Amino acid sequence: MGAKNCPETPRQKMINMMYIVLTAMLALNVAAEVLEAFNVVDSSLIQTLKTVDMKNMQVYSAFDQAYAENAARVGEWKEKADKVKVETREMIAYIDSLKEYLVRASGSSLVTPENPLKAESSYLVTASGDTLIMSKQDDLNSPSEILITQKNATVLKENIIEYRTSLVELIQEQDEDLRNTVLSALDTSDPPVNYREGGEAKSWETEYFLDKPLIAILTLLSKIQIDVKNSEANLINYLYAQIDAGSFLFNKLGARVIPRSSVVLQGDEYVAEVFLAAEDTTQQPEIIINNRSVEVKDGKATYRVSSNEPGTFKWSGLIKYKTPAGLIKSYPFSQEYQVTRPSVTMSATRMNVFYRGLDNPFDVGGGGIPQENLEVTMTNGQVIKSGNNYIIKPNELDELGRRTSVSVYASIGNERRLLGTTQWRVKKVPDPVAQVAGQTGGTIRKERLLVEEGVMAVLEDFDFDFKYTVTQFNVQVSGAGGYVSIWESNNNRFTNDQKEQFRRLTPNSLVYIANIKARGDDGEVRDLDPISFKIM
Repeated sequence: MGAKNCPETPRQKMINMMYIVLTAMLALNVAAEVLEAFNVVDSSLIQTLKTVDMKNMQVYSAFDQAYAENAARVGEWKEKADKVKVETREMIAYIDSLKEYLVRASGSSLVTPENPLKAESSYLVTASGDTLIMSKQDDLNSPSEILITQKNATVLKENIIEYRTSLVELIQEQDEDLRNTVLSALDTSDPPVNYREGGEAKSWETEYFLDKPLIAILTLLSKIQIDVKNSEANLINYLYAQIDAGSFLFNKLGARVIPRSSVVLQGDEYVAEVFLAAEDTTQQPEIIINNRSVEVKDGKATYRVSSNEPGTFKWSGLIKYKTPAGLIKSYPFSQEYQVTRPSVTMSATRMNVFYRGLDNPFDVGGGGIPQENLEVTMTNGQVIKSGNNYIIKPNELDELGRRTSVSVYASIGNERRLLGTTQWRVKKVPDPVAQVAGQTGGTIRKERLLVEEGVMAVLEDFDFDFKYTVTQFNVQVSGAGGYVSIWESNNNRFTNDQKEQFRRLTPNSLVYIANIKARGDDGEVRDLDPISFKIM
């Protein structure tokens, strides 16, 4: 779209050229005639400013009319145009206030019936409508003090940069010509170093505002206002054209590919729809897939290919569409899909069986199918999902594995597919063994027995975090002549009486621990085998 929306008129080009020539003449200290020429240029710039503003208001009126007819279609672009309008108004108002500040600081008088405006007077009309007669249009000191020393020129530069950035953000990437036009019109970069004049580096501020007479600076500020208004014109005409760009009822084009599934089982079809993310019933796009044109119906094409071998496959294409301006725009796309054999792996994390009463960790692998697309079910129990893994909780014992099966299903292309079923045995948690000092019987030193606190129930070679606690046991000690005494404990610790008997033991005495009961974490009580020791 670019600058063609609001090109410079021959009159404006002439005014800009006159400003450059007059600025050069100032360097030669040309006197009153040059100052009067600046007055003429400034008056012409202000008149041009009013003309551009009137044209811009017509575009804003067109936005209002289009919005009233179709708010949904125009709303986005009108909102952006209104943003440009507000920011431009603020920019113009700021420069107007800067002009007034400069004129008042250099000396001026208000036009009144007692102080009428004369034909040869230089004047400024303020934003409030007052007319100020300039007394020193050749003033060099006050403008430099206000703009350079007080850094108002720097503030002006920052405002121009902020305004320029805001406009450029509204321009789409492909519209490079318009972006360059705005950047050039509102350029605030420092001038290049002129080595013929000593190689002194100058800033944008000092180049245009240092040691310049008041009337020249006012003319430059008017030129900046023209550049701002022209940039506004370019932007709002560009934004209004976007409404026409969406005359086929959409304002953003993009290639879309929707596969039924990105994972395909071997032997199935990979099916995907390719279409432009909008539709114009008056014309169909051209869709090219893998360098071959395909049939398009209702703005969409369907890509089908058989999946005979497992692996990852890529495909791509191009959607071509003719804009209302008659230009062909291309929208490329690319996709990939995975073909996998219909397989599933299932494993109990810790053993090859399930144990009743325990949370049995369970892993499932779907051969490339995402975990979120898998579903695990079982007979004789329940399955609880825990992150990417599962917990199996069997109900009844099934030592032979005839009544307990685990099945894995996958959601593929909106279909529920069975991947596999396996049979599992359900066993009870094994009995623990009773131990004292880590031994299940045999010989033991009397001193070692005396330091032990009681009887432990230990699950040997069992990977689950499952514990048994001894709840009772008897201690039998053989005395002289074969006499046997029995002492009972109602927990897992040796009683004081039992320890007293241990102290009386002599070498070759027998200690027999029996009637041992232990309760597991599941609450079930087990009878444990007795253990016996011979004292060394």
